[in-house]
Amino acid sequence: MNIDMIRAAADRLKGHARHTPLLSAPALDAIAGRRVLVKAECLQHTGSFKFRGGRAAMSALDSDQLSAGVIAFSSGNHAQGVALAARDFGAPCVIVMPSDAPTVKIANTRALGAEVVLYDRARDDRDAIGADLADDRGLTLIKPFDDPQVIAGQGTAGLEIAADAGALGVAQAEVLVCCGGGGLTSGIALALEADAPDMIVRPVEPEGFDDVARSLATGAIQTNNRRDGSLCDAIITPRPGDLTFPIMQRLCGAGLVVSEQDAQRAMVAAFNHLRIVLEPGGAVALAAALYHPDTTQTDTVIAVATGGNVDPALFAQTLRDFT
Repeated sequence: MNIDMIRAAADRLKGHARHTPLLSAPALDAIAGRRVLVKAECLQHTGSFKFRGGRAAMSALDSDQLSAGVIAFSSGNHAQGVALAARDFGAPCVIVMPSDAPTVKIANTRALGAEVVLYDRARDDRDAIGADLADDRGLTLIKPFDDPQVIAGQGTAGLEIAADAGALGVAQAEVLVCCGGGGLTSGIALALEADAPDMIVRPVEPEGFDDVARSLATGAIQTNNRRDGSLCDAIITPRPGDLTFPIMQRLCGAGLVVSEQDAQRAMVAAFNHLRIVLEPGGAVALAAALYHPDTTQTDTVIAVATGGNVDPALFAQTLRDFT
């Protein structure tokens, strides 16, 4: 993985992925006690950053691979990103999703034309299911994070952060990224290493699923004992990736961990002050910026709001409970 792959992915994504904005609000600055900028990837196509990686990976396939089709496994955001990219390329698409994924994500994935195969997150091995289907049908597997082209696509968000923060006069910042397997975190870290070397990336995870934070602390890949049971379903993975962890180990600061309740409070703050909708897993970086100010030192913190595909009933309940 290198910056040239990210720049090549950015060229292929031009006219397809959205350049999402850096948002701010005085009320958020007041809560955090410092300047907070929010990279609104919830405004990306399909409601999350995952379209970047899905489209980047799809655009790197040859015509025979596209004709045969692709497969991906995801709790919903990577699923939708790959499904939309496959539809754009006219490629068959199979998505392996956990049965407890939010119904809105399952419905949206099917609406994009993908075949959805459900599995039990606690008992089944999604990697094995995906590999078996890929072998049986001749499909190309597009992994959710541990794939060079996916990492390159996600890294294009980092290029935008560097450019847009630079235009605001921000050269130094801690960039907080909602982290599952580390595709977005490692991609942004590589991009900032090249274009904004005075910024440092900090992965953020929910309590009980802090495998990246523990891996960075110990210097070796750690796993989660639990595989389900979190509102932050979008960033629940068993472990960091074999490709992503070395990048994060080299370039990232210590991982941060927040509660589900803090994520929900951040969802409400984002809606009230920025008028954007976040899902719990897409709000943990903002939660760290707002409610854990002692964990960051820079005058400016950039929080990546990674996704907004929240179940409507959960969003309504969160607004009622945390307003």
